[in-house]
Amino acid sequence: MNDTTAAAPLLELADVHVRIAGSHILQGIGFSVPAQGVTALLGRNGAGKTTTVKAILGLVPRTGSIKVGGVETVGRPTHAIVRLGLGYAPEDRGIFAGLTVAENLRLAERGGEPRYDLVHELFPELRKRAGQRAGTLSGGQQQMVAIGRTLLNENRILLVDEPTKGLAPRIVTEVAEALERAASAVPILLVEQNLHLVRRIAGRVVVVEQGAVAHAGGADLLEDAARTRELLGVGRAR
Repeated sequence: MNDTTAAAPLLELADVHVRIAGSHILQGIGFSVPAQGVTALLGRNGAGKTTTVKAILGLVPRTGSIKVGGVETVGRPTHAIVRLGLGYAPEDRGIFAGLTVAENLRLAERGGEPRYDLVHELFPELRKRAGQRAGTLSGGQQQMVAIGRTLLNENRILLVDEPTKGLAPRIVTEVAEALERAASAVPILLVEQNLHLVRRIAGRVVVVEQGAVAHAGGADLLEDAARTRELLGVGRAR
C-alpha cells in the first residue's frame, strides 16, 4: 500500500470482514488513514463504503482488526469506540429539524468543555443562526450543523458519509468549504461520490470494489482517466 505520509496512521483497518443476513459485504478490507488531512473512501454504489464506516464505528458485526490510535476496537461496543475520539456525520445528516441550531449542538455535548469557540470560528454561520430551527436551513447549512456537532467534542478523526448527496452544485461548494475548514482542525475519512470535490480537498484516496480495497494511495489517481474509469466507472473529474 502506498502511504503518502510519514506520520503514524491514526486509523488502521486490516482484514476486516462483515457478513450481514448471509451476505459477505466486506471481504478483507485493509487501509490506513493518516493523522492529518482528508482521506476519501470511494467506490461504486454497493461497493461497501458505508458498511466500512459502520464497521469502524461498531455498528455492524465485523471481524479482523480496526485500530484507532493503536487501540484495537473490534469487540468493543460503539459507545466505547466513540470515546476514543471518533466523530460521525451520517449520510442523512441526522439533524433534529424541529430544534434550533444551538439545541442541535447542545445535544452533541459529551462532557468536558465543548469546543464552541472552534465550531463558531470554522462555521460563523452557525453562531448567526443559533436560534433558527435546523429544518429551515439550506442543505449546506444543515451539513455545517452535522459537522459542527462532531467538532464540538475532542474527536481525533471525523467520519463523514456522503455529505453532498442530493445537494445542488452551489450548496456542494458550501459543503466543500466547510469540510476544508474542518480538516484544518481534525483529519477526515470522507465517503463521497463527487469526484470534483474529492480532487479539491482530499490528499489520499481509498477505492473499495466488491468489498475489498482496489487502490490506496494519493489523490493523483483521479488525474488518470483510464484508471479512474476502470475503478469507478467514470472519467477524470473536472
